[in-house]
Amino acid sequence: MGLDKHGDEMFIERRGVIGAFLRSLRRGRDGLRAARRGRRTYKQRFSRLAFLLAAIFLFCLVAFGLNMFLHGKMEGRTSSAYEVKVADAVKEADAVKEADAVKEANIGSDVGKKPTTKHRKRHLPCEITLSDSVDNIVEPSSFMNFTQFSLHYIEKEENSFSIPRFGGHQTLGERETSFHARSQKLHCGFVKGPARFPSTGFDLDEKDKIYMNTCKVVVSSCIFGSSDFLRRPTSKRITEYSKKNVCFVMFVDKETLSTLSSEGNIPDDRGHIGLWKIIVVKNLPYKDMRRTGKVPKLLPHRLFPSSRYSIWLDSKMRLNTDPMLIIEYFLWRTKSEYAISNHYDRHCVWEEVFQNKRLNKYNHTAIDEQFLFYQSDGLTKFDPTDPNTPLPSYVPEGSFIVRAHTPMSNLFSCLWFNEVDRFTSRDQLSFAYTYLKLRRLNPDRQFYLRMFKDCERRAIVKLFHHRELPVPASP
Repeated sequence: MGLDKHGDEMFIERRGVIGAFLRSLRRGRDGLRAARRGRRTYKQRFSRLAFLLAAIFLFCLVAFGLNMFLHGKMEGRTSSAYEVKVADAVKEADAVKEADAVKEANIGSDVGKKPTTKHRKRHLPCEITLSDSVDNIVEPSSFMNFTQFSLHYIEKEENSFSIPRFGGHQTLGERETSFHARSQKLHCGFVKGPARFPSTGFDLDEKDKIYMNTCKVVVSSCIFGSSDFLRRPTSKRITEYSKKNVCFVMFVDKETLSTLSSEGNIPDDRGHIGLWKIIVVKNLPYKDMRRTGKVPKLLPHRLFPSSRYSIWLDSKMRLNTDPMLIIEYFLWRTKSEYAISNHYDRHCVWEEVFQNKRLNKYNHTAIDEQFLFYQSDGLTKFDPTDPNTPLPSYVPEGSFIVRAHTPMSNLFSCLWFNEVDRFTSRDQLSFAYTYLKLRRLNPDRQFYLRMFKDCERRAIVKLFHHRELPVPASP
């Protein structure tokens, strides 16, 4: 029994050892399985992360490539749109001469560029109260009692060392003296040279001179170089009195006369086309047609020596109002001897200089020389807030001018023409300087110049565009 018991105990003990060993093996196997499961889970997580990163990278790559493609398409589209806009702007700048005003701050960067806007301001006429009939108007008895002095003009220069010029060879000393409102002899165009030299220009037929010398009231215009169409005054709005007593004179050159004839505008036996008396100018004094046009525009008192009143009308306009009603409204009613409208947009010469350069109206160097000269002689900026500013604007719209041929009016016209002859043909640049200097040097002799609103000008005439012409060569 003891042996069996001992044997049983031994068996139990062995079984305990073997069980422990088997359990140890089982735990080891379970741990190995757990380790294997852990490694498998890690590999799965790593694969998922790698796949996610690859997917993100691929997405970014596709998005970047698509963005580059679309950017290129949009850039090409923007460039095309810009080119279309520029083309449209260039066409508009060529078709429309009157460009909108610009600010001085842009002067440095925008000179020479064409306007980029297609939308222009609309400038409309305003209501004016003309007299009901020419039968109801009478020239005031004392109207011509303005500042009185005598003017004589230099007809000939004998200097054989220089080529004769239509405007003569005025020295700076003579120029300075001419601004004094007193009896004097001054340059005012139509200057001839010595006998051996040919005419300096603006030659007229003797019959036409005789006709012009009979005119007391004149409406004049001009077309040189076929620069415009012929626009006849609206006959039904011109009274019979004015048709009989007012001279309507259109100055043309041979080229323009030929063009007008080809368009069906042929002068009748009296030399008229409608109300216009056509007068042909031979031997034009300047190569620049615009400068030549300043002769009838600024010197009507020289062309019509017997006239008392004159109305200048640019060729881009059609007269829609009786001239006697115009004279009564702008001169007699306000006791003025010179009337001109202000510019529709610009009022300062600085703006006008910039705009002329921006649109390449004239050689930039010539404009700068003239402008610097004027500044050195006292020209200042227009200040609308200054109550002592003598004019409502320093820039005129010179296409419509009404004048009484008084001594001060004639002197101002000569002085203004001399500036156009000496410097650029852009008369808007020299208007304010000429007026202010004349006023400054003659404080006791008033010049009754009226600058009226542009909308009043538009109520009197109908505006058109000029013919398309190349920019004239600058001297």
